Amino acid sequence: MSRDDSARIKDMLRAIAKCRNYFSLIQSDSSADFVELVEDAIERNLQIIGEAANHLSSEFTIIHSDIAWPQIRGLRNILVHEYFVVATDTIRDVIENYLPELQQSLSNHISD
Repeated sequence: MSRDDSARIKDMLRAIAKCRNYFSLIQSDSSADFVELVEDAIERNLQIIGEAANHLSSEFTIIHSDIAWPQIRGLRNILVHEYFVVATDTIRDVIENYLPELQQSLSNHISD
């Protein structure tokens, strides 16, 4: 099944919204089992973001070169292939400091 850039951007925006929502849940319930479950869900959605970015057309990524595509793809590869070195602090940093900007950029570009 072939998907166009618009569908992949929408996938990314849904996954970003989930990550941010799940992260807010950790703030209200910090029981170890719950945090572990939520962190797994967040990592899965970060993988979706990276995989969708990996399949965007080169035309789209060139036009929207203000977005850090290599880093987005690279995070996905680390989460999938080097999962054993992923630090929780790194994931939290991504959610707090990079996903809001990515969400805004993608929302702006989807209307282009």
